[in-house]
Amino acid sequence: MNKIAFIYPGQGAQKAGMGADFYEKSEKSRDLYEKAGDMLDLDLKALCFEENDKLDLTEYTQAALVTTCLAMTGVVMEKGLKPDITAGLSLGEYAAISAAGGMDPLDAIRLVRKRGILMASTVPSGVGAMCAVMAMDSGKIEEVIKNIPDVTIANYNCPGQIVLTGKKEGVETAAENLKAAGVMKLTASDLQKLGIVEHVFPEPDHYTPDTMDEMVDMLTKSIVRFLSAYGSMEKEELLEHRYRRFREM
Repeated sequence: MNKIAFIYPGQGAQKAGMGADFYEKSEKSRDLYEKAGDMLDLDLKALCFEENDKLDLTEYTQAALVTTCLAMTGVVMEKGLKPDITAGLSLGEYAAISAAGGMDPLDAIRLVRKRGILMASTVPSGVGAMCAVMAMDSGKIEEVIKNIPDVTIANYNCPGQIVLTGKKEGVETAAENLKAAGVMKLTASDLQKLGIVEHVFPEPDHYTPDTMDEMVDMLTKSIVRFLSAYGSMEKEELLEHRYRRFREM
C-alpha cells in the first residue's frame, strides 16, 4: 500500500518569491503569514516574496523558510492530502514536527526565529563559513582538509554530499584545494566561485548555557501548550522534568 511522506528542506533552500503563489490564492496561507509576521514583528511578505538582503541571513532565514513550509502544508492538507509520515533536514525538522501535529505552527515559527537569532549572534557574519561538497568521496575530502586549520566536516548529508564548516579563510582554502583535487561541484548561496556561505552553523559546544537555557525554556513552553491541549501531562510535571537528560549532557 502506498504511503505519503511530507519532507521539509533545511536552510539553504530559501529563495525570493517562495510562497507568494500560496499567499495570493489561499486565505489559510495568508492567515499564517499575517499571524506569524505580527507575532515576530517582521514583514514576512516582503522577506519571503521580494528580492532583499535579509533572506539569506540566518536570523531571518529560519523563520521565513519554516513559515513558508507550513503555509504550503496547511493548504495541501486542507485539500485532503495528509501525510503518513513527516521528516525534515535540520531546520526542516521543526516544520515536520508541526505538520505531524506535535507543535503548533506559530510555536514552531517562534522557536526557529529565536534559534536563528542565537545562531547568528554566536558566530557573527564574516567570521565563519560553510560549503557543500558534491560528488567526492568522504575519505578523499578528509584527506584534502586534514592539514587545513579551522576547517572540519560538519555533516555527512548523504553519499556524494558533504558539508564543511569553519573559519572563513580556512573554508576558502579548503574549497580551492578540493577544486584542485578534482571535486566536481561546490555549492553555496554566497561567494559562488569559492562555494562559501558566510554564516557558519556552530557546533553545539559553541553555545553558551544562557542561549541553551533560552531554547530549552521556549521548547518546554511549546510542548506544555501542546500536551495541555490533549491532557497528556500536567504542566507542573513537565516543567519539573525540564529536559533533565538534555541538561545533563
